[in-house]
Amino acid sequence: MRSLSIIAIVSLGLVAAALSSEARLRAGAPQQASGSGVNVRMQAPVDQAADFPLADLQATYKDMDLKKLLTMRLVEGGKYNVNIRRLTSPERPLVHPKTADVWVVTEGSGTLATGGELVDRTRSANGDFSGSSIRGGVERVIKSGDVVFIPAGLSHGVKETTGITWLNIRFDTKE
Repeated sequence: MRSLSIIAIVSLGLVAAALSSEARLRAGAPQQASGSGVNVRMQAPVDQAADFPLADLQATYKDMDLKKLLTMRLVEGGKYNVNIRRLTSPERPLVHPKTADVWVVTEGSGTLATGGELVDRTRSANGDFSGSSIRGGVERVIKSGDVVFIPAGLSHGVKETTGITWLNIRFDTKE
């Protein structure tokens, strides 16, 4: 548990140190990001660090379960964000043409499929693609403590799970 906290804190610290945002810190209740339908906890600060102690994350997990939320955006920074993703079943695979992901698995496990080709591919309003499944690619089990880097343009999706939670650190890689 302690190593998980360290991994999460280091990952968040690296993102905060490496990236900057024009947005100012707006603390308070979760709010909707413009057009995304995702609950946003705060805008990325530019003049101070944002801490997320393990106890806070665990309380957020419980709140997400009560509200049946799959995603909570911890930090919104425009060209980057940090999300909590919490699944209890598989979901449709995706491709993000312009953004890369770093996943830090904090709870549970699942079968992650990456690469290959999306079957029945459709484009969403935000420019991402989704599909019914992935043909080809690589499948492997990911579990608590694992870290996965998914480059922009690579198909990916959790194919099998009964419960998995990860911090999803996402950032734009293309203009």
